[in-house]
Amino acid sequence: MAHTTKIRKCLFPAAGYGTRFLPATKAMPKEMLPIVSKPLIQYGVEEALEAGMNQIGFIVGRGKRAIADHFDNNYELEHQIKGTSKEKYLDDIRKVMDKCEFVFMRQREMLGLGHAILTGEPMIGNEPFAVVLADDLCAAPSDGDHMRALGQLAALYDRYQCSIIAIEEVPPEETGSYGIISGEEIAPGIYQVHDMVEKPKPEDAPTNMAIIGRYVLTPEIFNYLRNTKPGANGEVQITDALKALAQDRQVLAVKFKGRRFDCGSVDGFIEATNYYYENVYKKEAKA
Repeated sequence: MAHTTKIRKCLFPAAGYGTRFLPATKAMPKEMLPIVSKPLIQYGVEEALEAGMNQIGFIVGRGKRAIADHFDNNYELEHQIKGTSKEKYLDDIRKVMDKCEFVFMRQREMLGLGHAILTGEPMIGNEPFAVVLADDLCAAPSDGDHMRALGQLAALYDRYQCSIIAIEEVPPEETGSYGIISGEEIAPGIYQVHDMVEKPKPEDAPTNMAIIGRYVLTPEIFNYLRNTKPGANGEVQITDALKALAQDRQVLAVKFKGRRFDCGSVDGFIEATNYYYENVYKKEAKA
């Protein structure tokens, strides 16, 4: 079954606790942690918008109301800074709010990424969609091709009309932190997926090609998720559902251009902050 629809919808699973950033995340969603002056989740939504997706779905848990507040008007603040030099600091978020529609759904139990995506089915319906994990912050490539990772996946979807996941090579000793794929390279940097393993030990990993938090999925994935039994950590893993899908249909993995920061770890978060301060914030401040 071919899907000719352009991808309009993007899901943001954002129900996790962010325990690696305690106590900062005790009362604040980890997705709202700022990289310089902008929260992580906003970078992800801007990336989705750049890729042509303006219907944004957040899968949230308890204590995540700050995300909804961020993508809404704050009349008191806006009144206070109206007409001052500080008003320009709201330009980016206003653009996002003007161009996007937002839907919020609750994941009542933390049963894994696969379960979070399945929770979003009523919003997606029977059309292709994207998934962004805001912890993975993807910067634009420096070669002048300004599309970030999700835009690259969406362009490939137009050509191949199948589920596509973003991958990057990681040091072999780090395979235990990722879903790992193996497959056949059918074009430079594009692989037809044959197998996926969730968090394998280095000696068990088929390759060092790790899945990162950018996916384009066809709606068949929901049936596969419904039939996926809990795997690693007793959670429903999207990798297990994709592995089953890959046995029946084409699933591609692509080495995207650009740079990824693992902002779910303190080291990656600091690295991203320094990168964006040097390469984005300072340049915009001078402009």
